[in-house]
Amino acid sequence: MERVVVGLSGGVDSSVAAYLLKQQGYEVIGMFMKNWHDTTGVLKGDCPFDDDKQFAEMVARKLNIPFEFVDLSDQYRQRVVDYMFSEYSKGRTPNPDVLCNREIKFDAFLEAALKLGAKYVATGHYCRKDTITKDNTTLYRLLAGVDPNKDQSYFLCQLNQQQLSKALFPIGHLHKPEVRKIAAELGLATAERKDSQGICFVGKVDLPVFLQQKLKAKKGKIVEIPAEFYTRLPSINSNDLASLSKPYVYKFSDGKVVGEHQGAHFFTIGQRKGLNVGGKAEPLFVIATDIENNIVYVGMGQSHPGLYRSGLSMNPNEVHWVRPDLALPAGQSLQVLARIRYRQPLQQATLHHTNNAYYLIFDTPQRGVTAGQFAAWYIDDELIGSGVIAE
Repeated sequence: MERVVVGLSGGVDSSVAAYLLKQQGYEVIGMFMKNWHDTTGVLKGDCPFDDDKQFAEMVARKLNIPFEFVDLSDQYRQRVVDYMFSEYSKGRTPNPDVLCNREIKFDAFLEAALKLGAKYVATGHYCRKDTITKDNTTLYRLLAGVDPNKDQSYFLCQLNQQQLSKALFPIGHLHKPEVRKIAAELGLATAERKDSQGICFVGKVDLPVFLQQKLKAKKGKIVEIPAEFYTRLPSINSNDLASLSKPYVYKFSDGKVVGEHQGAHFFTIGQRKGLNVGGKAEPLFVIATDIENNIVYVGMGQSHPGLYRSGLSMNPNEVHWVRPDLALPAGQSLQVLARIRYRQPLQQATLHHTNNAYYLIFDTPQRGVTAGQFAAWYIDDELIGSGVIAE
């Protein structure tokens, strides 16, 4: 009987994952991981650690499986939180959930599971995995979850073949309502529990307060850029990949001051909340931040041109191929489906690999391309690679 350790989070998805594996004849161990101790900036009543652990234990008891506990908070601080602080200080917006999967769930947690003699680790992610053989080599494919509203393959876009070889995703073929129904029929305590929100394992966070542990507040100006600014820009040749992928660069004199902020590094592209500028016909959105001069640039309205870009660039050393056999050679391009954030519908795009960069050029301009986030690309429903958006 093969042993599998399920990451029990105290939520409904991992609970049903554990049940299904047991049904399939695996020897199942439930393991709860603690990854965070600090409550600075965590919204009151939203540090769900104790509740989560209790729910995870109740599920293990109900399913009659052993329950283990592992504290990975040192690794989480070093590999995820310190990275977050460092990225925000540079004016980039990291994705802690993607890192948490690469560095914690399928690395530090996997290590703890292997020590228990497990062959696999399993999670409650809505995605699927299958296996193919190519040139006598076994390759693992990461496929989108069947439920289009819950597909979580994006969060696993940095996993490698070794990590996938050890991973099981028991609920990837189900829709969320089916998962809740199974949990209700089994009488699991998690059947009605709300899905967790916020940073993986930290909970709901007041981000500026959280970031102020390391990044100091610093008063600066909010400058509004008018839509007509863009009509004065030279047009870009559609073959010029670098220009298509560059963010707009603004000067203080390009717009007018409409307010003050507490630190440009607390803001991200497309953000609307926290600007506290009233009296406008439509809401203002962040279109750029200048960390050096501590300026936040904003544009008015959902369709402001500063929110949209045709392409993005990635440094070759920050591009990862889930399927190394499909890696794009320099000088070539590939038609793909891509997304730049979780839950974004897949977009038609072309991936180009030049001698010094990768460029992802979209058929239609994309809203809120943000440095530090991950772009992931697919062929049909298989996620084959991802990269960090460079600027």
